[in-house]
Amino acid sequence: MYPWFAMGHLTSFLHISNKLAERGHRISFFLPKKTQAKLEPLNLHKDLISFIPIIVPHVDGLQPGAETTADVPFSLQFLLWNAIDLTAPFIEASLCNLKPHFVFYDFAHWLPALARQLGIKSVQYCSISPASVGFLISPERKLDEIPLTAADYMEPLPSFPPSSIKLRPFEARHLTFAGVKQNGQDKSFLERQLISFNDSDAIRPVVPKPPTTALEEKWAKWLDSFKAKTVIFCAFGSECILKKDQFQELVLGFELTGLPFFAALKPPMEAKTIESALPEGFEERVKGRGVVHGDWVQQQLILRHPSVGCFVTHCGSGSLSEAMVTECQLVLVPHIGDQIINARLMGGDLKVGVEVEKGEEDGLFTSEGVCNAVKAVMDYDSEVGKEVRANHAKWREFLSSKGLENSYIDNFVQKLHSLLK
Repeated sequence: MYPWFAMGHLTSFLHISNKLAERGHRISFFLPKKTQAKLEPLNLHKDLISFIPIIVPHVDGLQPGAETTADVPFSLQFLLWNAIDLTAPFIEASLCNLKPHFVFYDFAHWLPALARQLGIKSVQYCSISPASVGFLISPERKLDEIPLTAADYMEPLPSFPPSSIKLRPFEARHLTFAGVKQNGQDKSFLERQLISFNDSDAIRPVVPKPPTTALEEKWAKWLDSFKAKTVIFCAFGSECILKKDQFQELVLGFELTGLPFFAALKPPMEAKTIESALPEGFEERVKGRGVVHGDWVQQQLILRHPSVGCFVTHCGSGSLSEAMVTECQLVLVPHIGDQIINARLMGGDLKVGVEVEKGEEDGLFTSEGVCNAVKAVMDYDSEVGKEVRANHAKWREFLSSKGLENSYIDNFVQKLHSLLK
């Protein structure tokens, strides 16, 4: 396993590792050294899943000690791609020693060719949703021939299934940056993705398994003090860093609801700490019912706590998968790329959540918009509340149904075996 150095990707790879280890398969898992302590509790088969820590090579412009997207501003994440590229000799030596049948990867676009030279099959383990791949990276777009404009992204392709997925102008403009080579790089992010998909022997997404560890005592105790299904939980992942004004609108929106809330957010771009970014007087006003926390939390366990009734999410695929098997109602605040497609799929096609309204041109949301979306999904008597609750319950029942996981994982393992013949 060699995932992109972001917590959402690392945990997603560990989910599939656990499922394969359940069936007796031995896993070697490459990961940045400092993240190992966070992932250890999620390793359910320590006899079969071995972590191999990597010291991330230094790259000019990358802060010393930076290992994951949590340590790097979004605008500089291309430096982390460069660092991952520099690990190729270490990965090659390790693969020669380990002699695995398969290597699972996502952003390390050079791995399939390396694996092929060593007689190893490669699996592009896709942490972004199939809907996003189909909408954004379909071969029909001919991405390897001409750079796409914002207008090209505004509508789905003719072959895309009937859907309400559409992009707004500011979203389409943002997506064009994926095709831009950053600071003299030989490949853009989009080119890396195309190589990753095209060169692999197989592509696979999967649904996570319920956690077996306990929630950290201080958060469990805090959540225990509220009534069932009343707490708003917000988490935007390790990569999503808001601008200060949007950060403030978000937390003020939670305050406006009058409900208890727990927000796990990165400090905004213009601030070094969460405390310095909060609106004036905010901490005093929400004392006892609101927490804004600036570090990693056990998201799966918090989502399953009885007092949590609403999940405000950036719409990363892993977060949505975790939320869909719980009773938390979804409020959707997509930030970039595939998160936008995920939000339209969940809010528009499946109608299992409500997306926070944003400006058509500037993409900005307000505290009132956040408050309204939360109240819509938390209102048991409103038409919107009833609809999303019923649809979510239907999909939760399907995704949690007995035998579903075993059937598709067993089928996946059979297909892996067939690739070795």
